[in-house]
Amino acid sequence: MTPATERREPRVKKRNRNAQQAFDTQHVVVIGGGFSGLATAGLLAASGHQVTLLEQQKRLGGRAGRLEREGFTFDTGPSWYLMPEVIDHWFELMGTTTDHALDLVALDPGYRIWFGKDGSSLDLSTGGFADAAFESLQPGAGAALAEYRRKAQESYSLALRHFLYDDFSSAKTFLNPQLVKLLPKLAPLLVGSLEKHVAKRFSDPRLRQILGYPAVFLGSSPQRTPALYHLMSHLDLTEGVQYPQGGFAQLVDAMVQICQAAGVEIITDARVEGIDVGATTGTPRVEAVRWVNTATTGTKRHEVKADVVVGAADLHHIETALLPPKFRAHSAVSWKRRDPGPSAVLVCLGVKGKLPQLNHHNLFFTRDWEENFARVHEGRDLEPETSIYVCMPSHTDSSVAPQGDENLFILVPAPALPEWGCGGPDGTGSPHVEDVANAAIDQIAAWAGIPDLRERIVVRQSYGPEDFVNNVNAWRGGALGLAHTLRQSAFFRPANHNPKVRGLHYVGSSVRPGIGIPMCLISAELVAKRINGIRTPGPFAFDSAEPAPLPRQAGQ
Repeated sequence: MTPATERREPRVKKRNRNAQQAFDTQHVVVIGGGFSGLATAGLLAASGHQVTLLEQQKRLGGRAGRLEREGFTFDTGPSWYLMPEVIDHWFELMGTTTDHALDLVALDPGYRIWFGKDGSSLDLSTGGFADAAFESLQPGAGAALAEYRRKAQESYSLALRHFLYDDFSSAKTFLNPQLVKLLPKLAPLLVGSLEKHVAKRFSDPRLRQILGYPAVFLGSSPQRTPALYHLMSHLDLTEGVQYPQGGFAQLVDAMVQICQAAGVEIITDARVEGIDVGATTGTPRVEAVRWVNTATTGTKRHEVKADVVVGAADLHHIETALLPPKFRAHSAVSWKRRDPGPSAVLVCLGVKGKLPQLNHHNLFFTRDWEENFARVHEGRDLEPETSIYVCMPSHTDSSVAPQGDENLFILVPAPALPEWGCGGPDGTGSPHVEDVANAAIDQIAAWAGIPDLRERIVVRQSYGPEDFVNNVNAWRGGALGLAHTLRQSAFFRPANHNPKVRGLHYVGSSVRPGIGIPMCLISAELVAKRINGIRTPGPFAFDSAEPAPLPRQAGQ
């Protein structure tokens, strides 16, 4: 891999002057240093603005946290590298490439699925290999999956063209003749559930679980997620799954270096306390951001003047903690109707010796599927055996664990209940969190055939719902962002700007287009376009008033 410090300079030195509306250089303050905050800051700096980014934690990355203990390095957030064309697009806009900045490895198989205590599992690769795996469980399912993947690719392309790269700020979106023609095809995908969409095509419950589980990565469940999100199966079963060597912290670090090279001023340990809004005639506008340096003693407060503010933190926190009530775009009543999505209990384990039973990505599916989701969404205790995701990056990356040992990251979807408490090192978290962690460890040991797993643990760190509140100000401890239910997807999702305050914009998993690293990068592009006066739907382009070509797709 070429060292990140050797990447070439961003190719664009000044903003697009051919846009529909030109702005003078503005001072932009970005609140939050996760993927959406970094991506927005970089694009705006590269397009000629003065940008200051404020992050309350010592390290950047937001939900993409990291933990280093006794030779083990853990990603404590995202671990699936999907939609690579979207990530590529951001790097290319910044004058470099992911090939230049990262060492990406294609995973084969993409992941392993465990179906119960009997040790039965299934490895899934891409394309025809996935079709063959489905055929092994249900006669005829191979051909059905090939057709399902084809339709998923169609929906993915449709979403890129008409939904993901549009902030829906104009009624013209809904009058687009192309979109109107697609309504007969779109309507069933928007109003029907992913669960029913899959059930019409596959009878084996194990196959239904495989195709329904991507809803969890959208902060929802197959029963509550629109069928349009069957497009997710294009990402893992056709495009495939990749991994950046060194972990997702490497992706964060690469973006940080690119942003700094573009001129972004980054301030960490900066807890924002408020957004000042001018009380002049006409539409109020942002004036400044107030913050406190948490790394120093005392309570000295700082203020940075701003022409534009981009809230890249949790939307509920920005509006309820940083803005006066009269300037909030969303009422208290509207928040009562919203779904925060699930929280999670996370467990990082350093394990002595190798674990050949596990792959890089592992999914453990409980047979009591619907009850499992109901407990999460209704705020009830989990059963001793539940659905679990386990990442073992040491299967692919020798740098994340001491030689001969394994690195495990366990994610247990849990109710969005901060009262469950926080995690802690070596079993010292809240009783509720540690009980869930213990049950997950025992389940993995039983299902995967690792009877001595507990005895081999040398490092253990847990995280609970309250940690998401404390670390990233997540509303009700949500682990991902607002759930992708029908009422919280596409144009029903909170907008990327505040209509009551001029110059106040929102990016990240709380707003359009949604959850996940690629969605956060697209969110950044939507706001960067708006600030630069570009109203045309489509990917951001520096050097033209026209949108950039759509990102590449597999096979193109």
